[in-house]
Amino acid sequence: MDDAAFNTESVAADQLKQFIERLERLEEEKAGIQGDIKDVMAELKGQGFDPKAVRAILKIRKQDHSERQEHEAILELYLQALGMSV
Repeated sequence: MDDAAFNTESVAADQLKQFIERLERLEEEKAGIQGDIKDVMAELKGQGFDPKAVRAILKIRKQDHSERQEHEAILELYLQALGMSV
């Protein structure tokens, strides 16, 4: 193997190692954040709030207005079709 091929492999291996180490750090941070979220949800539940409802609200708040309107219209249509309209 010539020196150029060895250096290319060495550089690629160094880059790969850096990516792996960054991902490992991010996974550690993610685990910490997930733990924080779990704690907040437990606190929320302890104060009498419904965690399922809060998760649904968080999901809805992520949607833009038109996406949310479309989802609500489809849901209403399906509920009407099943005789469950409110």
